[in-house]
Amino acid sequence: MHAMQYAITLPADYDMQIIRNRVKSRGHLLDDFAGLGLKAYGIRERGVDGSPVNQYAPFYLWADPEAMNRFLLGDGFRGVVRDFGRPSVQHWQGLFHRPGPAAGALPHTFTRRTETLAEDADVADALAGAVAGHEELATTDGVHTTALALDPRRWELVHFTLWSHASPGSAGDRYEVLHLSAPDTGRLGTGRQW
Repeated sequence: MHAMQYAITLPADYDMQIIRNRVKSRGHLLDDFAGLGLKAYGIRERGVDGSPVNQYAPFYLWADPEAMNRFLLGDGFRGVVRDFGRPSVQHWQGLFHRPGPAAGALPHTFTRRTETLAEDADVADALAGAVAGHEELATTDGVHTTALALDPRRWELVHFTLWSHASPGSAGDRYEVLHLSAPDTGRLGTGRQW
């Protein structure tokens, strides 16, 4: 499993209905994209839920890294580049994935929180603790899906959770989910990935 996200920050006075309409008309195009575990089409609006920016920032969990490459080099991402410029794409090695009790519901929000591991941290212990936290989180009412991933270049963890309702206030950056494509969720596996 690989996690991926890019963020397109838009002007403060940008009409976010343009993004909503874009996702409404094009979001379904990845609903059957082989190798994509899930894509949460997320936005943040300036002044809503504490967001300082208008932003389109979809989050992906890939079951197959070749599918991720096929997407980034294909027509769908070319459209993003054509319309907004080429964004920096963050990606992380997947460590944990699990559906929650609300996996059958449509998610309303997702949260993403990054955590830099301390220089003196034992990485294996830190990862085990983070996985234990996600195992517990996966049993929480309202959790659709939760995942944990690692960027070993920065020794940074990314905590990603889809919620069927508004997310808790302390869970990190909050994004409204406009659409969810989840063609290969079953191939993501469940539990620890290493």
